[in-house]
Amino acid sequence: MTLINGLPAHVLLVHVVVVLIPLTALALVAAALWPRAARRLGVLLPVLALVGLISVPLTTQAGEWLERHVADDALVRRHTELGDGLLPWALGLFALALVVWWAGRQGPAEPGRQGGGARWSALPVRIVVGVLSLAVAVGAVVDVYRIGDSGAKAAWHDAYSKTATGAEHGS
Repeated sequence: MTLINGLPAHVLLVHVVVVLIPLTALALVAAALWPRAARRLGVLLPVLALVGLISVPLTTQAGEWLERHVADDALVRRHTELGDGLLPWALGLFALALVVWWAGRQGPAEPGRQGGGARWSALPVRIVVGVLSLAVAVGAVVDVYRIGDSGAKAAWHDAYSKTATGAEHGS
């Protein structure tokens, strides 16, 4: 994917990543820490994480195409390098979203019930999954921020005047 309606696809697809990865991270942490949230989110949690995961390589590939079509610049190279590091975080969000969703499906342990409910409701398991979810969520959001900040700097570093150009709009 290179162009969408005449615009570089990267500048449009990046908005999907910037919204879905932090949203998935927030939903994951909520679901991992509160089993009721996991049950309420249901299959939406792994679906959200999957769409976010798929959007990362699409956006990265579109960005690599765009990189080949702009002037060589250290800021663009830095943005590209940072962008290549998001996929493992998105994969981690998806994997943990599947675990939390599956655990939420198991429901609370019931007396005399056979099956997986008891193991998922065990406090040590919930703590481990909660800590892992929080760590991956924070890492993913911080990485999205760093990538976005570097991309904004690459796109705008010499593209505007710090003083008004004299053209007044709206008067």
